[in-house]
Amino acid sequence: MSKKKVLILILVLALLMVGGTLLYKQLLSNTMPGVAVTEEEGETEAETKHLMPDFTVYDGAGGAVRLSDFRGKPVVLNFWASWCGPCKSEMPAFNEAAEELGGEVIFLMVNLTDGYQETTDTASAFIEEQGYTFPVFYDTDLEAAQAYGVSSVPVTYFIDEEGYGVGRAMGAIDKAYLQAGIDMIYQP
Repeated sequence: MSKKKVLILILVLALLMVGGTLLYKQLLSNTMPGVAVTEEEGETEAETKHLMPDFTVYDGAGGAVRLSDFRGKPVVLNFWASWCGPCKSEMPAFNEAAEELGGEVIFLMVNLTDGYQETTDTASAFIEEQGYTFPVFYDTDLEAAQAYGVSSVPVTYFIDEEGYGVGRAMGAIDKAYLQAGIDMIYQP
């Protein structure tokens, strides 16, 4: 193959990669209006704020808890499951941040409790086995997952004290990325 053909092939591939990346980001941002997704670790960016959908989940004792119950405090909303490897990998960072912030930021760790792949028993056994102290909530009706269009886990939303979404992270995040999201919703 001539150098000219190789160069053209490289340019075409580069354009396809850039176009695919832009399309991917556009599709993701359309799934949650007003919340941008960025690929670079530690970066999230706010667009137009939108009030986040309210939902009901249940605490370990079966008591109903609504997102709106926490209005007035910033919220880190995380959807997870105990069978999810990426979910497990990010949990230590969430637990550490929840302990450090001592209730200044609410951590809503919402387990997708479908009754088949995940039950309250399997989820709570996992939390107890790992020694996590953050509060866990169970989405037994899958109301929260439906309200947020959750089709894969983990996914994390950063919600300000007024209930507006300012950031979202799809997939597992590390401590630095989590801190960047918290910094968007909480200034001590």
